[in-house]
Amino acid sequence: MSRIILALDVYEKEKALKIARETRDYLWAIKINWPLILGSGLGIVKELKKETKLPIIGDFKVADIPNTNRLIAKKAFEAGVDYIIVHGFVGRDSVEAVMEEGKTIIVVEMSHEGAKQFIQPITDELIELANELNPFGVIAPATRPERVRYIRKKLDRSIKILTPGVGAQGGKALEALKAGADYIIIGRSIYKSDNPRESAKIIWEEIENGVKS
Repeated sequence: MSRIILALDVYEKEKALKIARETRDYLWAIKINWPLILGSGLGIVKELKKETKLPIIGDFKVADIPNTNRLIAKKAFEAGVDYIIVHGFVGRDSVEAVMEEGKTIIVVEMSHEGAKQFIQPITDELIELANELNPFGVIAPATRPERVRYIRKKLDRSIKILTPGVGAQGGKALEALKAGADYIIIGRSIYKSDNPRESAKIIWEEIENGVKS
C-alpha cells in the first residue's frame, strides 16, 4: 500500500481529474483544499472518487464554534469526503462536533515557518487532546522531522501521523517516515511537474526502496 497523499491544490476541475487519473496508482489518498473547491465546486469530490477509487481528505482546517464546525463537516461528508482535517486549537467541543459526523484528522503542528509562533507552543496540549479523542490521525510537519519524532513519541500508537511539507517546502519523504510518519503529503512536486505520473512514481519507488533498506 502506498504512503503518498497527493495534495491536489489546483483550481481547474479537468486539470485536477487528469492529474488524479495519472497518479492514482502511486497514491493512498487525495487531499483537496479550498482552491479546488472554490474553483470547481463540491461536486469534484465524487468525480475524483469515481475516477480514482481512492479516499478523499477534505483539508478544510475547520476552526469554528461547534455548530458551524458540525454544519461544515456534515455537508463535506455528504459530498463524499472520507476524512476532514480540523484545527485542534479551537477546543475539544469544536473538534468533537466534527468527529460526530465522520473520520477526523487533527492539526497538532503545521509545516510552515509561522507555525512556530503560535501552534508549536501548544503542540503538547493538542497531542493530549488527540490522545483523549482518538481521531483517525494528526497533522505534523515533514519539514521538521525532529518534531514528527517528538509527536510520535507522545501520541497514541493507534493514531496515524500525516506529514505535509514534502518536496516544495523542503521536507524529505524518507526522513518523515523514519521519524514516525505513517503518510506523507506531497503537492507541488507532483501537480506542478511536467509529468505528474512519473514524479509520483519516483517518490513511490524512493519510499519503497528506502523502507526496505
